[in-house]
Amino acid sequence: MAIITTTDVGQAFGDVDVFRNISVAVQTDSKIALVGPNGIGKTTLLMILAGLQPPTSGKVQITQRTRIGYLRQEAMQAFSERENTVYSEMMTAFSGIQAQETRLHEIEDLMGQGEMGDELMEEYSTLQERFEAAGGYDYEFRIKQVLQGLGFDEAQRDTPLRHLSGGQQTRALLARLLLEKPDLLILDEPTNH
Repeated sequence: MAIITTTDVGQAFGDVDVFRNISVAVQTDSKIALVGPNGIGKTTLLMILAGLQPPTSGKVQITQRTRIGYLRQEAMQAFSERENTVYSEMMTAFSGIQAQETRLHEIEDLMGQGEMGDELMEEYSTLQERFEAAGGYDYEFRIKQVLQGLGFDEAQRDTPLRHLSGGQQTRALLARLLLEKPDLLILDEPTNH
């Protein structure tokens, strides 16, 4: 099944066609490499496929509910306005789980104070199931695992992103993208730096 399909996609800047008439279908579980000389529009095409830039001609269809992760060529751009540490940046991938965790604790506090109504118990049960299914009990372990796998040791967890080298920032962005578990991961020159 194709998760992205393009039909006659083209991109022009003024009178200059960077590319035109590109039709492609990206299948689930595909591994595709886009190779070519500098300046021919590879990054532009990847941004169109990621839904970050519209084409000037043609059509792009992304299957409904498809989550796309895009590793920029320059990770510094992705982190330019962020003051996070490496670890706090990884935690952003789990903001929904953290909100569920906070609500679970609120309900537990209410139950500790003697509130045991049916609605509260039902909410707690439903929320706990969702929390577990989303990986709520192991997300901190997953962060540690991914960071270690990408060469970040324990001491680097509290390093501000702006203090990382270009290569380290690229690896940090890749780590966050992996933690977000996109359906499609697009890597734009991941070996830069």
